Amino acid sequence: MKKIKFGFLLGIFSLILFTGCETNLMNTPAKRVETLFNNYITLDKKVLDDLDETLLSETIMTPSQKDSYRDILKKQYQNLSYKIKEETIDGKNATVEAEIEVYNYKKILDEVNDYYNEHQEEFMNDETKSTDTLKYNDYKLEKLKNANDKVTYTLNLTLKKVDDKWVLDDLTDTEISKIHGMYDYE
Repeated sequence: MKKIKFGFLLGIFSLILFTGCETNLMNTPAKRVETLFNNYITLDKKVLDDLDETLLSETIMTPSQKDSYRDILKKQYQNLSYKIKEETIDGKNATVEAEIEVYNYKKILDEVNDYYNEHQEEFMNDETKSTDTLKYNDYKLEKLKNANDKVTYTLNLTLKKVDDKWVLDDLTDTEISKIHGMYDYE
C-alpha cells in the first residue's frame, strides 16, 4: 500500500514539475518571436483580421484587386522562413534578433514603377488622358503574383516582461514592411 502511495505521489509531483518547466520553457522571448512568425505562416485568425482591416482602408483598388492583394500577402506569410539568431535579456526587457526570408516584393515594385515610367502610354485612360489606376494596379498585382526571388532581412524585435510573461512590443512599420517583403533595403 505504501508503494502505491509513494508511486502515486511521485507521479503527481513529476507531472507538476514537468508542467511547470514546460510553461517556463515556452515563456521566453525567443519562443514568443517564434509564435509570432508561426502565426503568420499558419495564417492565424488575428493575422488575417489585421490584413483585412488594412485592406478596408485601401481606396485605390477594386474589391477584386483587394482580394488578389490579400492572396499575394497570404502567399508571402505562408512562405516566410525564419531563424532566431540571438536572444538578449536585460531585466524585464529583451531583444530577439531574427533573420527572415520572404519574397522580394520591393524589387518587383521597383521594376513595376520603372516600367510604368518608361511606358506610361500603356496605362493611360483614353478618355481622360491620365493614368488608369485600374490598369496600373492589375499590372502590379500580376507581377507580384509571380514573385519567385527572395530576400533576407534581420529584425530586432523587442519584448517586455509583464506579470512574469514575455510580451512582444507592437511591430514597427519597418518590421512590418520587412515581413511583407517591401522594405527599401538600398
